[in-house]
Amino acid sequence: MKIFINDIPVYIKKLDERIRREDFDRVIDGNDQSIPKKLIDDVLIWDASHEHIDQLLKLMTNRKFKELDNITFAVSKRKTAVAYIKSKFKVIEAGGGVVCKDDLALLIYRLKKWDLPKGKLEKDEKPKAGAVREVEEETGVKVELEKKICATWHTYMRNNKYVLKKTHWYKMACLDDGQMKPQTGEGIDDVRWMDVRNTREALYNSYRTVRYVMQEYYKLLD
Repeated sequence: MKIFINDIPVYIKKLDERIRREDFDRVIDGNDQSIPKKLIDDVLIWDASHEHIDQLLKLMTNRKFKELDNITFAVSKRKTAVAYIKSKFKVIEAGGGVVCKDDLALLIYRLKKWDLPKGKLEKDEKPKAGAVREVEEETGVKVELEKKICATWHTYMRNNKYVLKKTHWYKMACLDDGQMKPQTGEGIDDVRWMDVRNTREALYNSYRTVRYVMQEYYKLLD
């Protein structure tokens, strides 16, 4: 499982997976009681406990680690660790997509960053239906759902409460972009078709979650 906390990827892996300690810039062993407040590059927490998870969630949700590339928790029971993390947050679901037209992908510009259209699912709404609805609402483009790309998890604060959002991402085809326009009420300033080169340039001013989704999208095209 990969969770994005403050746009930093956090991996949950089992101890018996092939994890090479030498691949990490810093290794914190399970017998260390506390996690340093300064973390950089690639960090492994070996034989992580629930206390380690608690410490890191608080640190990473409340502050930004500009020099931190990623965190890996190596745990004895992966499902138990994932369930514990989920228990610390209010879990909500969302849907979004990468819309394609020939060799172009559809990006939106929101909050001064390039992003992909997505949004929270309504009550009892299925991920596929919600993803199509949100994409069409945010871009004005009529779409047809094709394949599942992936799912991402990321955390944020709302009303002083921790939220864990699971977003379902789908590859979609453009049916009609004659009414394409940004949904300004959702803070979107621009909607734009981009080729591969322009997309990669735009992703420099984006989020790691979006870059990850686009990487998985391009894998589907290969």
